[in-house]
Formats: sequence, C-alpha cells, structure tokens
Amino acid sequence: MMDLINQALLPLQFEFVQNAFLISICVAVPAALLSCFLVLKGWSLMGDAVSHAVLPGIVLAYLISIPLSIGAFIAGMICALATGYIDQNSRVKQDTVMGVVFSGMFGLGLVLYTKVQTDLHLDHILFGDILGIGWPDIAESAAIALFVSAIIALKWRDLMMHAFDPSQAQTAGLSVRLLHYGLLCILSLTIVGALKAVGIILAIAMLIAPGAIAFLITRRFGPMLLTAVAVAVGASLLGVYASLFINSAPAPTIVLIMTIVFIGAFAASVIRAHHRENTHA
Repeated sequence: MMDLINQALLPLQFEFVQNAFLISICVAVPAALLSCFLVLKGWSLMGDAVSHAVLPGIVLAYLISIPLSIGAFIAGMICALATGYIDQNSRVKQDTVMGVVFSGMFGLGLVLYTKVQTDLHLDHILFGDILGIGWPDIAESAAIALFVSAIIALKWRDLMMHAFDPSQAQTAGLSVRLLHYGLLCILSLTIVGALKAVGIILAIAMLIAPGAIAFLITRRFGPMLLTAVAVAVGASLLGVYASLFINSAPAPTIVLIMTIVFIGAFAASVIRAHHRENTHA
C-alpha cells in the first residue's frame, strides 16, 4: 500500500510538475470566470476568434524582438475591434464576421510563420508546453490572472447585466460600450495568459467548457462562477497529473477531462428535466 502511495506522490517531487500545477491554476481561474460571461452572452465563438487571431501577433513580435505576449495581445485586440466594427457597420451577422476575421488572421499567421526563420515551435504555439514552463511564464500568467479576476470581482454584476440584457444595462445608466470593449480586453489578456501553457487551440476549450458545465448544473450566477472555477481548476490539476501516468500531453488531457465532465453534466440535466416533467405530470 505504501509503495502505491509513494509511486502516486513521486511526480509531485519534480519542479517541472509543480510549475505545471501552478500555471494550470493561473490559467484556469480567469478562463473559468470569463467563460461564464461568454456562455451567457453567446460569445463562445469570440473566444475562438481571438485565440486564433493572436498567431500573426506572436510571429511579428518574434521578428521585432518584443515579448510575444505583447504581440499576441495587440493582435487579439485588433481582431476583437475589427469584428465589432464590421458587425456594427454591415448586414452580416456577428458569427459570420467572427469566422471571416479569425480565419483570415490565423491564415496570415501561418503564412508569416512559414516564411520566416524562427526558433518558435508551431506545436508549442498551438498546443502549449505546460511541462516546459519557467518562473517568468508563471509570473506573467499569475499577474494576468490576478488582474482579470480582480476586474470580474469588482464588475461582475455590471458584466452580468450586460451579458443578459444590454438594453437594460444601458437604461440602468451603465456604459455598454465600455463594458463591451472591456470584456474584449480581458478576453484577450486571458488568452495571452493561457498561450504558453495550453496553446492557441486548447485555450478555446478553457474559455467555453467550464462556463457551459456550470450553466448546466446551477441556477444562479454567483454559484455558476464558483462552479466554473472549481471545474476548471479540478480538471487542470487532474489533467496534468493523469498525463504523467498515461504518457499524454497535459493540455489535451485537461480538455478531455472537461469534455467528460460536460457530458456527465448534460446527462444529469436531461435526467433532472425528465424527472421534473414526470413529477408535474
């Protein structure tokens, strides 16, 4: 029995595993909080769009020797602002606009990447490198996590009203435009904080799954936020830990666990709905 316990605890003694746990928490908390607003507002595709759009910013930042996170943030904001402008000044629906903008910027990023000599590994950009994270990366993600979490903690009621009913929010005297672009700004920041750990593609799941799961199993927004954070942190820690034993990459394992939890939450919600119908009948 003691041998099994020692074997189970063995990975926790390595610094790279401890770093992976730390940055997975730094990524999970802000992404989970933000995912609740994205799910309620119907902006899940916006997270997809901004995540893909940061690629050209990363490549250009590498070329001009500035921090990659700065290039990623600027590219993400350009995508978000362009999407908002085209949506407000054309008859094309928002989801179509987002699809065109993010696919165009992602294509630009791939073209730039293939045309320049770079030490950047595309797999690390797309899928992250959570086991290769150092303390500077942890510090950057932790700072972003604290900033985004603080903004949401201070303004969650305003953001909630904006997500449910922008017209009512404007009637109540809130600056809808400020909330709109503020949400886009912290979305871009959250993606930047997640890039080195889970990559562009898997950041999308971190921005959607926790909020979707919490939406299925809660009825009030406060508990929804807490549930989303618990799901994201739990899945992240379990995913990193399990990947060490099944010889899998941590980020896909985290996403797989969240997908399984979502399926379970969906099944439970269906069963609960049928039970409620039978009770009323």
